[in-house]
Amino acid sequence: MNSDDVNEGGNTAQPTTLAVEQARTKANHLSSQILDMIGIKTGKVTGGGAGVSLCDEDPEHLYRMRHPWSIYAVAADKLEAGFRRLRESLPKNGWKVVAYGRDTSANKNLELTANSETEPFSVNASLHITGSEGTRQPMIQIHVVSACFRAPKGTDLGKEF
Repeated sequence: MNSDDVNEGGNTAQPTTLAVEQARTKANHLSSQILDMIGIKTGKVTGGGAGVSLCDEDPEHLYRMRHPWSIYAVAADKLEAGFRRLRESLPKNGWKVVAYGRDTSANKNLELTANSETEPFSVNASLHITGSEGTRQPMIQIHVVSACFRAPKGTDLGKEF
């Protein structure tokens, strides 16, 4: 997935001031809710949490959170069912699905993008069942991304990851 495909939380004219750790907590919490909506209890989930990326408009003061992760080591039919559950659950949990369909890759992966109706975050999810060379393992890829936040005065974004 190309992160440019994600609607980055619907940037507002005046970004909200928020400490990096608070934004990281929100991103990780939303990712956890998304994993719960997928409802797959077996398999593996890639590690790591949300990270900071600077906003081009003002990289000294503005940042966004990005949390990419995947669930894998699960049979393709279970991944398909989990992706279906996610699509059905997002609107019931305060998300608006703004795009759904096949991507432009050779594999025509199923993909969806949704925007939170309560937080300045979006999610892009894609279902990868087959690889063109036959070696890619089936997975659901998730990318949670925020709109730009303004760091509190005195925050050195160069030291945040």
